[in-house]
Amino acid sequence: MRRRPGIGGLQTAAAARDQYRLVGENVAKIRTDMMKEQLATFRTQLEEFARKHKNDIRKNPAFRSQFHEMCAKVGVDPLASNKGFWAELLGIGDFYYELGVQIVEICLATRPHNGGLINLQELCILLRQRKSDREAVSEDDCLRAISKLKVLGSGFEVISVGKKKLVRSVPTELNKDHNEILELAQAQGFVTVEEVERRFSWTSGRAIDALDTLLDEGLAMIDDGHRDGKRRYWFPCVSSNSTPVADT
Repeated sequence: MRRRPGIGGLQTAAAARDQYRLVGENVAKIRTDMMKEQLATFRTQLEEFARKHKNDIRKNPAFRSQFHEMCAKVGVDPLASNKGFWAELLGIGDFYYELGVQIVEICLATRPHNGGLINLQELCILLRQRKSDREAVSEDDCLRAISKLKVLGSGFEVISVGKKKLVRSVPTELNKDHNEILELAQAQGFVTVEEVERRFSWTSGRAIDALDTLLDEGLAMIDDGHRDGKRRYWFPCVSSNSTPVADT
């Protein structure tokens, strides 16, 4: 028959637990202090790196992307504010602000053509046409600028459709059916009702309803001028034959 531990034994066990807890808290504090010290060192080195490679960061998109990755690893956001060390040193806050303004302008100018849904690659091409070689723009730059527009509640958003990224500048809610049609249209720029029915095993009503919604939203254009009599629904936002608009 086991004996229950006495009062002295319980007190000893409780004291041991308290001691272990204190040791654990001290170890955790030491580790936290070491991590803070390492982060402070990394940030100092990052500032020195930024000063040394300022021109490369401002002019080289690939280098700029790598710099942002380095910043993220130590919890620094150079785009958090237009005022402060990073903005004064690199001017990248102003760079992304101006880029965001140009993205808005291009999206508004192309909206009658694509319904407010533009291919990210096409957007980058149009942006590069506005800038000199010294201010090259990458897809990463566009995504960062758009993320800042989204924070402002401007309605801009990047969505993935198949292998492509599309920038949406209108509050259109696309469901799964719409996304699947857009992905199917990437092959040749258009779809027919028959293609949609066959590819997804949909009823005619479901296919027409989804296509009509895309048509009403301005994302599709109708082409009835074919000998086979089949209506084509063209999607400029995913078509490789999209015609870039002139600078505005």
